[in-house]
Amino acid sequence: MLGQLVPVGGGDPIPLLQAHVVVGRRPSCDIVLEFSNVSSQHCELLYEQGHWKMHDFGSSNGTKVNGVRYDQRWLNPGDEITFAKHKFNIEYVPGSSDPAPVNEEESPFSRSLLEKAGLADPERRPRPPRPSSNQPLRPETRPPGRSTPAPDPASKEGEDDILRWLSDE
Repeated sequence: MLGQLVPVGGGDPIPLLQAHVVVGRRPSCDIVLEFSNVSSQHCELLYEQGHWKMHDFGSSNGTKVNGVRYDQRWLNPGDEITFAKHKFNIEYVPGSSDPAPVNEEESPFSRSLLEKAGLADPERRPRPPRPSSNQPLRPETRPPGRSTPAPDPASKEGEDDILRWLSDE
């Protein structure tokens, strides 16, 4: 046995018997976590150089180590690893006389705070700026699929027309 995952809050430990372990909801995974917030193939755990390493597969709800979301991370004995919201402590005895691999720290400015908190998708592009409310939409800035021009916001009855026009989405 190369180590084990011990559920935080109690439960049976999960033995880590292979050097490559896939964690996810899919029955074909090595460790199956049957929870809807765990991705079908959530992440993998790799035993390399006598130490465990986590590599997230781009799961929707992420994988955290000691409360911080990472795409990949070397794991130290006793670290808390969270798959979606399911917490485990990893227990193992480092098997190599080599020093523990060092996690490369990313620049603090490489990701936005929203991305670090898991609230923004780094692949998503920002929306183009919207025109101010006193300017009518020009045809080239109209959202796709709109065939009617924007109502004139300057007129009083235009307010109701604007609300109807916006709710047509």
